[in-house]
Amino acid sequence: MKNILLAASGLSPQVITEALYALWHQGRPISRLEIITTRTGKERILAGLFSPMDGKLLAFMQEFGIPENDIEFGPHLIHVLKDETGNELDDIITPKDNKILLQTCIDLAYQLTSDPDSAVFFLVAGGRKTMTSCLTLAAQIYGRPQDRIYHVLVTPEFEQCRDFWYPPKISKNIAVRNNNGIEYVINTKYAKIELISIPFISIRKHLDPKMLSHPISPSELSDLAIYDKEPAIILHLSNATISYHNKILHMFPIHMAIYAFFVQQKVKCKNTHTCKYCTDCFLDKEAIFSKEDEIKEIYLKIKQNIDFS
Repeated sequence: MKNILLAASGLSPQVITEALYALWHQGRPISRLEIITTRTGKERILAGLFSPMDGKLLAFMQEFGIPENDIEFGPHLIHVLKDETGNELDDIITPKDNKILLQTCIDLAYQLTSDPDSAVFFLVAGGRKTMTSCLTLAAQIYGRPQDRIYHVLVTPEFEQCRDFWYPPKISKNIAVRNNNGIEYVINTKYAKIELISIPFISIRKHLDPKMLSHPISPSELSDLAIYDKEPAIILHLSNATISYHNKILHMFPIHMAIYAFFVQQKVKCKNTHTCKYCTDCFLDKEAIFSKEDEIKEIYLKIKQNIDFS
C-alpha cells in the first residue's frame, strides 16, 4: 500500500520536510506528496524545496538514503487555490476564498481516497488561515480506516527558524531567535520532531452512495454540516432603504421600486438550488415594460410612506 501525504502549506513549507522526516523514522515512508497552497505559498515551496542550488526535499532524501524516484513530487502536484477566472489567490481573506479552499480540499480528498491501495495522510501542521480546518473537514468526510490526520510538533526553539527543515544526521549550529527577537546559536541535536496522529470521526460510511460518486459541493455539504446562515438582504419599503450585513443603503423611491420588482421576480423563481449561471428569472426589455403597472404600484406604496418635506 502506498502512502500519500496531502499537506496544507502556507509561508512555512518546513512542516513538509519535518513531517517526511517523522514519517520516515516511524517506518511510514511517503510515495507521493501533494500540497495545497496559495500563490505566495507556492513561491516559498519552489524556493525552499526545489531550489536547484539547495532544495531541501532532495537534500533530505539524499541524506537519509531515500532513492530520488521513491517520492513522486513536482510542481504539478502543487495545488494553488484559484478563483473562477483562474487567478491564483495570494491569501484566504473572504468567505468566497474560503469556499474555493474548501472545495479544493474536498476534491483532492475525494480523488486520493478513491484508490483502495493507498493510505492518505492529511497533514494539518501548516497552512494559511482556515487551511487546516478545511483539510480536516475533508478528511472527516472521506477518510477511511487506513487514512490519518497528522500534526507536527517541533521543539519551540526551532519552530520559527527559516533555516531548520529537519534534524540532520550530523548535528550543526544554526541561528535562532527567542521570543524577544534576540538571535542566538543552538545545535540541531536539541531538535525533536513529534508526529501527532489526531483522532477523527469519518462520516464516509454514512454518506448516501450517490454522494461518493463525485466530490461533495459546498451546497451539498450544507445538508451535512453546520453553517452560518447567509446574511439576508432586507428591503424596507416604508423608508426606501436596503439593509445587508449591518449596512444600510438609502435609495430614491423610483430606484427602490425597480429594485423591489426584480427581487420579487427572484422570489417567484422556481429554481431553488443556485443562481450561478441561471437565467430563469431574467426579463428582457419588452417583458419589463409589460410589468410597468406592477412597478408603479410598488412605487406608490413607497411614496405614500415617505415625507418629502
